[in-house]
Amino acid sequence: MARFDDFELLSGLVGAAPVRRTRMAGGDLSLVERVELQDGRSVILKHGPQVQREAAMLRAIAQSGAPAPEVLGVAGDLLVMEALASDGSLGSAWGALGAAVRLLHDVPGDAYGWESDHAFGPVPIENGWSETWPEFWAERRLRVFLAHVPADLGRRIERLCNSLGVRLPERPKASLLHGDLWTGNVLVAGGQVTGLIDPACYFGHSEVDLAMLCLFGSPSPAFYSAYGPLEPGYRERQAVYSLWPALVHLRLFGGGYRPMVERFLSDCGV
Repeated sequence: MARFDDFELLSGLVGAAPVRRTRMAGGDLSLVERVELQDGRSVILKHGPQVQREAAMLRAIAQSGAPAPEVLGVAGDLLVMEALASDGSLGSAWGALGAAVRLLHDVPGDAYGWESDHAFGPVPIENGWSETWPEFWAERRLRVFLAHVPADLGRRIERLCNSLGVRLPERPKASLLHGDLWTGNVLVAGGQVTGLIDPACYFGHSEVDLAMLCLFGSPSPAFYSAYGPLEPGYRERQAVYSLWPALVHLRLFGGGYRPMVERFLSDCGV
C-alpha cells in the first residue's frame, strides 16, 4: 500500500512541517494516518483515488450543521483533515447522533443522486440522477450487482427490482445522506458526536441511512427520540435498503456475506 512520502506537499497544505506519523486502525480501503506537526497541531491524512470527492462530501455534511472534520487541504490523492477527539464508544451519545443525522436529512435535494459517482475501493457507487426513487434504487443500487453475484441471487434481485414500484415511495423527500452510516464512521467523545467521517453522500430517501445504521447493531431509543418520527412502513422497507450494503460486503469481502444477502432477500419475500 502507498505511503505518504510527499511531506513537502503536506507542509504546503497546512503550513507546518510534520514531525511524527502513526498509521490508524481500520483503513481497509485506503491508508489513513495521524500526523503531528511541528507547531503542535495534529491532522489526519487520507490517501486514495476518491479524496477529492470525499472532501466535497465532508464540506456538505458540515454545511448541514452536522459535525464533520474540517477539510484543511486536498491535493491529488491526499486529503488533510482536522483531527477530532474520539473515545470510541457511542454509549450515551445515541441521542446526539440522532440529532446530527436529522440535521443531515433536513437538507433537501432536487432529485436522487449526486454530482459524481463514488466508490468503496474496487466497488463503484453509481450516482447518476434519477427523477423517481424506485428507479434510482433499482438501477443505481441493485441491478449494478447482477453481473457480480451467482445467477440464483441475481434472479431474486431482479424480482425485487421489478417490485420496487409498490414497495418504495415514488418521490420521497430527497435528503442529504451520509451513505455509509455505521457506528465505525461516527466519532464520539464525552457523550457527544464530534464528527461523521468516511461519507459516501448522495440525495435519497432518509431511511437508507437508518437501515445502514442497523446493519450490524441497533440504535438505542435515544437515537429515535432525537431523530424524530419514522415514516409509516419503515420496517417493511428496511430489508430493501439493507440489501445494498450487504451486496457491497459480498463483493468486497467474499462469500461469507452471502447468508446476509439471502436473509434480506428472504425478508423482502423474493
